[in-house]
Amino acid sequence: MTVTADSYRAAMRRHPAGVAVITMMADTGPVGFTATSLTSLSLDPPLVCFNITHTSSSIAALRRADTVLVHILGEHQCETARRFSRSAEHRFAEAGSWSLLSTGEPLLAGTLTWMRLSVQQLIPAGDSTLVIGGVLHVQCDSHDGSTPPPLIYHDGTFLRTMPLVDAG
Repeated sequence: MTVTADSYRAAMRRHPAGVAVITMMADTGPVGFTATSLTSLSLDPPLVCFNITHTSSSIAALRRADTVLVHILGEHQCETARRFSRSAEHRFAEAGSWSLLSTGEPLLAGTLTWMRLSVQQLIPAGDSTLVIGGVLHVQCDSHDGSTPPPLIYHDGTFLRTMPLVDAG
């Protein structure tokens, strides 16, 4: 049985995913992209992974980066997710939408949860590269102590969550 690109794509569109934006600083300025492949890999040591296609405008900068920021987007950041999934020249164009950390990475305004990673491994896999990052810093902010609702991507659409039942 042969798996076609269309059938594989259709199956994966049924799998909901959180939305993140990965940013780094390149010689030419800030670089970033939207990723729905972010996942926890290890607690000890703390590792995460995500993938990037070989045709991405951000792949060259990522291959040279020592560190990156992973911004876990909230439901209020749908436009940010869209902007970083489109043309590279518009991603950092909006004044006040980002600032530089003292460590040199671009931090997106309004992001309540973000992590600073050391790029530990880049593993070619098919038409993508799997990136393994060691977590150097975690920032979880909230205005009222609650967990902010995440932005979800499913079937080509950005969604918000709705609780059904407590998993505990």
